[in-house]
Amino acid sequence: MQEISERRMLSDRVATLKPSGIRKFFDIAATMKDVISLGIGEPDFTTPKPILEAGIRSLQHGETHYTSNAGKMELRQAIADNLKRLYGAEYDASNQIIATVGVSEALYLALTAVLNPGDEVIIPTPCFVSYQAEVLLAGGVPVEIPSRFEDDFQLDPKRIEKAITARTKVIFIGYPNNPTGAVASRDVLLEVARIAEKNQLLVISDEIYDRLVYDFKHVCFPTLTEYARENTLLLGGFSKDYAMTGWRIGYAAGPAELIRGLVRIHQYTIMSAPTIAQDAAIEAVRNGEEFVLEMVAEYDRRRRLIVHGLNQLGLTTFEPKGAFYAFPNIAASGMDDEIFAEKLLQEEHVAVVPGNAFGAGGDGFVRCSYATAYEKIEEALRRMERFMARQG
Repeated sequence: MQEISERRMLSDRVATLKPSGIRKFFDIAATMKDVISLGIGEPDFTTPKPILEAGIRSLQHGETHYTSNAGKMELRQAIADNLKRLYGAEYDASNQIIATVGVSEALYLALTAVLNPGDEVIIPTPCFVSYQAEVLLAGGVPVEIPSRFEDDFQLDPKRIEKAITARTKVIFIGYPNNPTGAVASRDVLLEVARIAEKNQLLVISDEIYDRLVYDFKHVCFPTLTEYARENTLLLGGFSKDYAMTGWRIGYAAGPAELIRGLVRIHQYTIMSAPTIAQDAAIEAVRNGEEFVLEMVAEYDRRRRLIVHGLNQLGLTTFEPKGAFYAFPNIAASGMDDEIFAEKLLQEEHVAVVPGNAFGAGGDGFVRCSYATAYEKIEEALRRMERFMARQG
């Protein structure tokens, strides 16, 4: 029996979608022994014990059923209280917050809810690999605005404004940034807010790394202006701040009419975020502050180690102020980022991610995550020193 070709079987959107540039190297590394991974964007910490115990209690008390589509009111209120405490951001928990299956689902819901076919989304790059893909899957057109190493990968509002057309509907920002570790200053974000208001655009702000900042105070975008408050969808979660990646719990907060749209899609595709994860998240947001601060202090220690080490090797690295990534320029190796990552993995068993996986502006760089043990980073740097010595 003749098989149907993949092209005929899949939709055009899916058939033309490029595989994630991250997964390729993880798949290779999984077949090898003694690999030190500086590739994966996941805390190496176990979820703090009180949060784990809250999840266990949830199971023991029989909390194994659906919640409301938007999530438990107790969780939504805890998120609202936390956003107000940290940033002065005010949300009505009853209709302006939805609990999602990680920020990944929040991203999917947001773009599916707001985009019509052909709508353009401006995305500063390098950025998290899912942004452009989710825009395409929602029928939109991603418009990449590369940032530059010379500017510490800072947002450039002038380039954003220049990219706006009659089809532009959304400015999508993600700071602290994955993969560069860059942060966005209040002045720069205020200019983005002004541009959004002038052109009546929606802003989607992915702030999943909001608590992981160093010598910097995070700026929550919807708190900047009245327009930003009423026209920003804020994406956040628990995976990075509280080391809860496997719990798959996040949220979106924004105008009630926009959240209603997200809930409408969510109820047909997901029903509700995992109940056990919601209960653990309540504990995290109410009583997890000390653990967040402990993890940030350790990330900061690792950050200083890896940035100094990479610069010593001639892999020029600007100082990241947020998240847990360094983004070195690998020009000194004489290779492009794909070849560098492949050879480093094969020869020295150190996994990094080519910068081109993260969009325009990432060519010639690699992402190195310092969400791994200090001693492993030290060993990875020793291996990379051997590798660079062989390149002359």
